[in-house]
Amino acid sequence: MPLSKANLSVGDQHSEQVVDNLTRTQIIQYAGASGDYNPLHTDEIFTTQVAGYPTVFAHGMLSMGLTGKMLTNYVGDGRLTNYGVRFVSQVWPGDSLTATATVEGIREEDGVNLVDLSVSTVNQDGAEVVKGTATARIDD
Repeated sequence: MPLSKANLSVGDQHSEQVVDNLTRTQIIQYAGASGDYNPLHTDEIFTTQVAGYPTVFAHGMLSMGLTGKMLTNYVGDGRLTNYGVRFVSQVWPGDSLTATATVEGIREEDGVNLVDLSVSTVNQDGAEVVKGTATARIDD
């Protein structure tokens, strides 16, 4: 059922786990899909010995994409009109992520019904890794 003004209230939340035990293979697959082969995401020796991190970590855009999956599952395909995030913390192999959208406002603009959402994605320890906002079209 599409989201509508009639079935939404400020403060409503939708959460879902968007990845369980992120693997290095998934990180490498994302590198291939995106064309972003930054060694921080793909080269263990570079990442640990040169850059000083404990291991490779996920692309920020992978975290954003996983969060976006939750959003489109919630609001429906083709309904997002705006989506932006900040990358708050790294996402490591083995992390499990849960994304949550919270209704911040319901409004009409130029005859179109919209819902404004805050978005937060946390890892298995409850540490926020992605924070942002989104707007989507909704039905009457």
